[in-house]
Amino acid sequence: MAIFHGSKVKIFALSSNIRLAQEIADYIGIPLSDCEVFRFADGEINIDIRETVRGHKVFVIQSTCCPVNENIMELLIMMDALKRASAREINIVMPYYGYSRQDRKAKARQPISAKLIADLVQTAGATRVICMDLHAAQIQGFFNIPIDNFRALPIVAEYFKQKNIKNICVVSPDHGGVARARSLANVLGAPIAIIDKTRPEPNIAEVMNIIGQVKGMNCIIIDDMIDTGGSIAAASVALKAAGAKDIYAACTHPLLSGQAPERIMNSPIVEMICTNTVFLPEEKKFSKLVQLSIAKLLGQGIINIIDDQGVSSLFG
Repeated sequence: MAIFHGSKVKIFALSSNIRLAQEIADYIGIPLSDCEVFRFADGEINIDIRETVRGHKVFVIQSTCCPVNENIMELLIMMDALKRASAREINIVMPYYGYSRQDRKAKARQPISAKLIADLVQTAGATRVICMDLHAAQIQGFFNIPIDNFRALPIVAEYFKQKNIKNICVVSPDHGGVARARSLANVLGAPIAIIDKTRPEPNIAEVMNIIGQVKGMNCIIIDDMIDTGGSIAAASVALKAAGAKDIYAACTHPLLSGQAPERIMNSPIVEMICTNTVFLPEEKKFSKLVQLSIAKLLGQGIINIIDDQGVSSLFG
């Protein structure tokens, strides 16, 4: 039994990002608790929790990234097991929130899948959710339980401040990311530019125009996630054609689906900075990639929650 600051606390790691979970546990000073995720012959998931959780504040660390549906089902089944085992609190640490891009009806007869995931998580028994850089801030309103949306901006900004790059321009890859770009620009004391693009279909982007002055500037393209890499690669080509010097890409969630690593390697981007909200196997890593850890940020957030202290100071 782990007693932390007078509370009975346990931290569990499911399959999606065990390395990050271990880093968080090491920072807090609590060992990961023992559970096994296994599958029956037909693929059904089962979970065996091998120690008592009765009366404990439990934290479950699981990013709902690829394979998205498998990781979501693992999480839901784990919550059901914890609820039936009389856990006092079930705190879900979900660094990457799957289905977050489906946060509204873009056209008729489409689902709002981000709301469905929120409903499932609450019904399964979560008492709190902790996320990183939700794709849309309004997803917080889909929950009727406390939700903390941590930001990777302080980690990314500190990295660029240490590089001491001159003549920076922070670039938003679309109109929806302007607030994110301005936040980074304010920290770095830099102007911003905006990529005007269209999406003829999902995961395909066409750059129409660049709003702002990028000629002779070192550009940092900032986004919440990079999936197929098509948008970020197209943006970097457009920036280089407009006279930009060195081009950096930064994101919180490196999904890097399909040929994304090759697209970024073959683009004018000189460095791609991301965090470890998503576990990257070796075959998805490449020489331009720099991955920063969010373990201390989430670990301190967990400590504050255990101690009934605020976490807003960690968002700055």
